[in-house]
Amino acid sequence: MEAPLSKETGISIQVSLSGYSFKVSGPDGDNRSDWLPAGRIFTTPEFQRRYSSVGISLFTPKVALVPEHFFSPDSARAALSEMARLGETDYVESVPVPKYGAVLVFSNSIGESLSETIAKTVFDTSGNPARILPELWFILRDLQYCPDYNKILCSWHDGWLYMAIAQGSSLLLANVYEAVDFTTAEYFIFLAMKRLQLNPEVSSICFRTPLEYDQEMSLYRYFKSVEQF
Repeated sequence: MEAPLSKETGISIQVSLSGYSFKVSGPDGDNRSDWLPAGRIFTTPEFQRRYSSVGISLFTPKVALVPEHFFSPDSARAALSEMARLGETDYVESVPVPKYGAVLVFSNSIGESLSETIAKTVFDTSGNPARILPELWFILRDLQYCPDYNKILCSWHDGWLYMAIAQGSSLLLANVYEAVDFTTAEYFIFLAMKRLQLNPEVSSICFRTPLEYDQEMSLYRYFKSVEQF
C-alpha cells in the first residue's frame, strides 16, 4: 500500500552517531522532535509519510569548503585530507554551494549507517530518497535567513561545533571545531567573532540544534538575541 501524502510541506532530519531528530514544517508551523535513539526510526510515524521536500543532514566533521575556481573532482580527496583525518576507505563526495562561489567537499564515512537507513525510509512525494548532506551544507544554505547584517549560524552536537559567519551576502567563515562541551563551543564562537572584528552586542546568533536553557542564557549575556532555526 502506498504511503499517504503528508499535509506538511517538508521534513528536515539531523543524524549523528548518537541518534537523530527531525523538524516537520507545514502551514500550521513547525513540529520538532527530541533527540531520539536509532532504534526508534521504524516506529516514528512521521517517517511513514511522504513530503514535498526531505532534507537529511549528517553531523560529519569531515568537510572542507573550496572556492569553485580552485576545485576539481580529481583533487577533492586531497583538499579534504588537508582539513580532516581520512581513512583509506572513506568515500569522498562534493556538492556545489553556488551562493558563495564554492564547493563543499565532504565524507559521510564516520562509522554510522543510520543516515542511509533513514534515506531509504523517508521519501518525497515522487518517491525519491533525499541525498545525505553534511550539516555544514545546511548551515550555509540557511545562513541567509539570519536576521542581522552580521549573520552567525551554528550547530553543536556530539562534541563538534559547526559554524558559518557572513556579513550581508559575503561569507567570512565556514568551519568545524572540536568542542567537547558548550563552554569550548562558546570559546570558538567568540574567537571567530574577535578575529573577524564583529561585535556580538549588535549581532544575533542562530542555532540549528536545540539549546538548553542555561546555554541560551549564557549566549544572551553577549549577543543581542539568540534564535532557533
